[in-house]
Amino acid sequence: MTLPSADTPLYNHPLPDIEAWLVEHGCQQDDRNLHYWHVKKAGWEAEIVMEIDSFAVRYLNAGEDGRDIQRSFKYSLSRQDLEAAIFSGP
Repeated sequence: MTLPSADTPLYNHPLPDIEAWLVEHGCQQDDRNLHYWHVKKAGWEAEIVMEIDSFAVRYLNAGEDGRDIQRSFKYSLSRQDLEAAIFSGP
């Protein structure tokens, strides 16, 4: 797989490339809801939902009181910006 340059907005990436990029970062696709992904890293885990114009990311039990933290990231951001924002954790 050859991805566009890292400063390219994600909406300019083909869907199979976006999915491969998520897999490279340790994400696992839900078998039934193909737009849902799960990732577990040291110290945090998250659910990622591929919506029409953005990623909806829910960091599980990440708040001080154990609540989930939700964030949304538009596909107009570059892949490198999304990578830094999503995979740096809550």
